[in-house]
Amino acid sequence: MALTVGGAVPARAVVLGAVAGLVVLGAERIWRRRRARLVADATARHVLEACEVVAAELAAGRPPDAALAQAAGRWPGLAPVVEAHALGSDVPAALRRLAQVPGGIELRVVASAWQVSQHSGHGLADALARVAERIRSRRRTRRVVTSELASARATARLVATLPVVALAMGSGAGGDPWAFLLETPVGWGCLGLGLAFGLLGLWWIEVIADGVDRP
Repeated sequence: MALTVGGAVPARAVVLGAVAGLVVLGAERIWRRRRARLVADATARHVLEACEVVAAELAAGRPPDAALAQAAGRWPGLAPVVEAHALGSDVPAALRRLAQVPGGIELRVVASAWQVSQHSGHGLADALARVAERIRSRRRTRRVVTSELASARATARLVATLPVVALAMGSGAGGDPWAFLLETPVGWGCLGLGLAFGLLGLWWIEVIADGVDRP
């Protein structure tokens, strides 16, 4: 006779529903963390491109407002900085606010370079060119680290799939491991713990990757 909860709902359905919820929640957390890292990386690329464009435009003799507008044409996220310059507001402050966006931390250096050039009169184009070179150097280092992390990520995914392979092998050898996992209370516990530890391992790898990628 099948176990029931409250005399109506089979315990198997409750447990499997909880397991499915655990899988969905864990996968969604991992996906969101990876997506946030990709968005931050895209923003960092935009920051580098903006520095290069503004530096090139200023070196060509164009005024700062035109240089910023040109950069904003390629990266719309720079629009608040363009607006601040047009209104005669504090451009470094606008850059620092934009630097709070994930991946935009290098804009703090751009803000400092802009502020120093305003007070000292030194060429902003040269300062931004140096900032762009610094960003390129840091991105090269991150690419090396990311390539090293790729093997760890691949290993974690492989380890996460090994239980499925073992279950398939057990079924092929004449056993019935799925019946144990899906139809017995002990199996439900093993299934839940196995999935929890597998998702925790994948999530932890993403946490480590975030810590390494952080400037």
